[in-house]
Amino acid sequence: MECNGRWALITGAAGGIGKALVEEFVDEGYKVISADIVFAESKFVGENVYELQLDLAQIVDNANALGSLKEQIANITGGEGIAVLVNNAAVQILSSTQDMTIDQWNMTWTINLHAPFLLIQTFLEDLSKNKGAVVNISSIHAKQTKKRFVAYATSKAALSSLTRNLAVDLGDKIRINAIEPAAVGTDMLLAGFIESPEQLASLNEFHPLGRIANPKEIAELAVFLCSEKSRFIQGASISATGGIDGCLSDPG
Repeated sequence: MECNGRWALITGAAGGIGKALVEEFVDEGYKVISADIVFAESKFVGENVYELQLDLAQIVDNANALGSLKEQIANITGGEGIAVLVNNAAVQILSSTQDMTIDQWNMTWTINLHAPFLLIQTFLEDLSKNKGAVVNISSIHAKQTKKRFVAYATSKAALSSLTRNLAVDLGDKIRINAIEPAAVGTDMLLAGFIESPEQLASLNEFHPLGRIANPKEIAELAVFLCSEKSRFIQGASISATGGIDGCLSDPG
């Protein structure tokens, strides 16, 4: 396989999309650093998976923590460094403009934008050396949104914009692209419809494809964007919405 055992760092790896990303990259022959704040400790959990306890807010607020992370990644990879970075971690705080607190606003931007930028900046040398790629998991909310998503949607729009800008600024050092999914059938999302299956059916039916995405489909797209098969795709934000972003919803 073209990845040839290269290392991929995936944030938000304990969530539904994160788990699918880890599985898909491992299946493609990558060695994966599976990073999430919920992991109790950092350790190898399989031949090709290392679970890394990572607090993204800490690395944004503390330069020493960021330096320590870089050293830790170097040790894990035996000096090889990473060839792939998937910025998947995110927080989604729903609040109206009137009720939004400064802490909620700042946390959204810390995790959804500042951390991805700092990780790219910190591991740019590794990624460039390894002819690597970055995938930012953005959202349909980068372009189309609804009430109470103001913080989340604005941060995702900024992440997609960051993707385009870094592609221009970095040139051919690395490839960097984003994925903008609509609803994805993670365990968390599906759990929210346990008491109202009819609403889930309605959500599925509203998509032109007749269903929402499953996490594996997003993971497969991420792997593709890191492969030689997508070598001329640069600075793109790929829509993965099942066509729902083309639907006009109005009272008529």
